Amino acid sequence: MALTWIPDISPDTPFSLANIPFGIISSSADPTPHAAIAIGSSVLDLKVLSGYGSFAEIFPALKEHRDVFSKPTLNDFAALGRPIHREVRGTIQDLLSNETSRPEVLKDNAELREKALLSQRSVKMHLPMSIGDYTDFYAGFHHAYTVGSLFRGPQTALQPNYTHLPVGYHGRASSIVVSGTPVKRPWGQIIIDQAAEPKQPTTAPSRLLDMELELGCFIATPNNMGSSIKVTDAEDHIFGYVLLNDWSARDIQSWEYVPLGPFNSKNFATSISPWVVLADALEPFRSKGVDNWTPLQGYLNEGKEENVFAIDLQIDLETPQGDSTTICKTSSKYLLWSFPQMIAHHSLGGCPLRTGDLLGSGTISGPTLQERGSLLELSEGGKKDIMLYGMDVRRYLKDGDQVTIRGICGQSGAKVGFGECVGRVIEAGASPL
Repeated sequence: MALTWIPDISPDTPFSLANIPFGIISSSADPTPHAAIAIGSSVLDLKVLSGYGSFAEIFPALKEHRDVFSKPTLNDFAALGRPIHREVRGTIQDLLSNETSRPEVLKDNAELREKALLSQRSVKMHLPMSIGDYTDFYAGFHHAYTVGSLFRGPQTALQPNYTHLPVGYHGRASSIVVSGTPVKRPWGQIIIDQAAEPKQPTTAPSRLLDMELELGCFIATPNNMGSSIKVTDAEDHIFGYVLLNDWSARDIQSWEYVPLGPFNSKNFATSISPWVVLADALEPFRSKGVDNWTPLQGYLNEGKEENVFAIDLQIDLETPQGDSTTICKTSSKYLLWSFPQMIAHHSLGGCPLRTGDLLGSGTISGPTLQERGSLLELSEGGKKDIMLYGMDVRRYLKDGDQVTIRGICGQSGAKVGFGECVGRVIEAGASPL
């Protein structure tokens, strides 16, 4: 990968020239949300760039879509399709490269550079997409097995359908928030006395608040209602990826989930990282997922082994006192199902996926204790303390705790990463009673 002329870029930045993730920013100069890309500790304001006189010549694929980067979301850009995403990303890489073929556009254009290149610290990040629908899957094999073992024992840890199809449920799109947004502890029905029969619920703030480390996938181009997307075509329908924290109230969930699954235990907040890493940026990091010993139905057969990505993932928990502890290090390769398989299954019956729809992978955990992507697993169902820096402990989240998820892959100087997905827990609101 070529080097960039952008000054002071750390070789450890997740936003190298090999990445070029897209997001939505606002600034003091332009408070209206609009598109940008991240490069090092800077952002390139694409709305400003689109005002450049020769923009249509530089980006011929956007000749009829010159205003696409002035929109408050990336949906219109995503809907143009993966070949155009690839072309635009490649052009931006060229403009920012030391060996750029068009130095007059930015490298040697001090006036435009001053307007278009901004410090990340000076801009506000917004949700990158308008999200119409959100589906959360359960593709993390080791998470499913560990949690199943906690509640049903290892012999029946996985439900009979688990290795036959990507299990999922419909989440709540309206409570998806961008990284940095506080997360209010939810109210719900919980069972305080587990030994009592019959069970008597109490309406109260959740006492067993948890996080879930996931990867999110944004849909680019839709399919028509009544049609399905072939698993071999599904890659063309993917815009890019984000980190995702699907906050979970375990006590609310344990009471409500039978027979239809999670509801209020999940719909209060889901955090995502603000920068969308385009699908092409992750292509070099393909990996083999978890072996599935079950013969697949034909519509799920991708015909290739390297169908997931090997992204190094990490969770840090910071206490209200400011002490931070890394509580999990794992990899996105620990998925049983790929996103193309999730898309093929989701659309099998003719469900129309739309531009901006978000798919979650489900909690990603590895085979060892240190690789578990939720407190439910790390504390073994709330039975064991998780040791934190300063001799503090947790089994579930306390008010004031901050969870930070990071993801990165690649070598020094050419790293591809997501930045951070951050959320701090704040106390529950006033009683609804």
